[in-house]
Amino acid sequence: MATIINTKLGEHRGRKRVWLEGQKLVREGYQPGMRFDAEFDSNKRQVMLRTNTTNGKYTVSKRNRQGKTMPIIDLTAAELASMFSGIALLRVAIRRGQIAVTAHHIYQLVQDRVTELYTKLYEQRSLSVCSLFHGGGVLDKSIHHGLQDAGVKSSVDVVVELESKYLDSSLENNPELFNDDSIIIESPVQMLNLSRGTPKADIVVGGIPCTGASKSGRSKNKLEFAESHSAAGALFFSFLEFVKASNPAIVVIENVPEYQNTASMEVIRSVLGSLEYEVYERVLDGNEFGALEKRKRLCAIAVTKGLHEGFDLNDVLPLRQKENCLGEILEAIPHDSERWRSFDYLAEKELRDKAAGKGFARQLLTEEAEYCGTIGKDYAKCRSTEPFIVHPVQSNLSRLLTPSEHCRVKGIPESIIQGLSDTTAHQILGQSIIYPMFEAVARYLGKHLINQVNLLALPDPARVA
Repeated sequence: MATIINTKLGEHRGRKRVWLEGQKLVREGYQPGMRFDAEFDSNKRQVMLRTNTTNGKYTVSKRNRQGKTMPIIDLTAAELASMFSGIALLRVAIRRGQIAVTAHHIYQLVQDRVTELYTKLYEQRSLSVCSLFHGGGVLDKSIHHGLQDAGVKSSVDVVVELESKYLDSSLENNPELFNDDSIIIESPVQMLNLSRGTPKADIVVGGIPCTGASKSGRSKNKLEFAESHSAAGALFFSFLEFVKASNPAIVVIENVPEYQNTASMEVIRSVLGSLEYEVYERVLDGNEFGALEKRKRLCAIAVTKGLHEGFDLNDVLPLRQKENCLGEILEAIPHDSERWRSFDYLAEKELRDKAAGKGFARQLLTEEAEYCGTIGKDYAKCRSTEPFIVHPVQSNLSRLLTPSEHCRVKGIPESIIQGLSDTTAHQILGQSIIYPMFEAVARYLGKHLINQVNLLALPDPARVA
């Protein structure tokens, strides 16, 4: 017979304590008055309690409750504090004649994360990145270059993306992200078969689709909760399953600011916390981080215990200063170009929306504008509330930003949309991030990881340069 207990390491009068009681002990043959010894193995982080009826150092005590006498094992020893330093959860395996007390297996996973990352940085090898909801690779490219600026190599070893055209674009336009062994998966994330094995990762990156969380998405789809969206509502669950299977040291999540207050994000915090990560969050503004697009995004970074000390997203500083106005990034579009249109139907829609009290208004911007509003996935459809550039001479005409201009207002390298149609380019860019924003986050993260690894007291005395 055997009984397994996952329990917290207790404390009594300032000393660490292992407390066991009840029918579980009776079932395995432990009775009040029995003697036992404790063997401490610091290398294995294990305590073995072995029964010894005559000379044992410790005694099984008892408690009377509701007319029944129950055995109690109360082990309070100085060795527990050093052996289980930084560990809150224990695994206790009770068998007849012996009880094994060890750190819960989650702490071995933590040690594996830290050791793997330490070894790669020390040997100057690339960190392994797994990218979910990859899109056209904008987020991953910004993270790659930010880490590179910090002196940390990385490569996308696993990429998962549903849309074939986005995946093809990233493979062609972002060759620096991948290596010959990269695993490319064209599939919905929820359709992955993790039971067949998941490659281990140092960093998992995911821009979890925000369709159900954004204001426009909830309004358009008439959703009470973000999780109610039929396609995107439960994708956070698949994301967490992938994180659990790949056991990374770092998890990077980006989303709309509204996602911070969803049940999905609350579950993410709880699950990552139970897996021994510290989760840090900050809503970042595109204008603050060197872009003309006033796009706000939630950035959440989960750092494994053992590497988290001193990490603070509030310490991330901009790397780029934005242009003074839109005119500095606009292309020289001829005044008679077909791009200039009257868009009378949008003007009429604006009047109807105002009459209905909806508060929607067009963004008609001149070259002097110091910023523009958020540009979304369907920008090529000429939606009424997204930015239009007013004709410099004929004020009744306006146009969309070109794909290159769209890149520039987000600070994204134009090479990322090379060879794409306007529609596909705008889709990739509209679903992406402010590039210098996450480049700055990744640079800070890279510097932090190097600093933390330099402080680790691992057996090898060498340190990362």
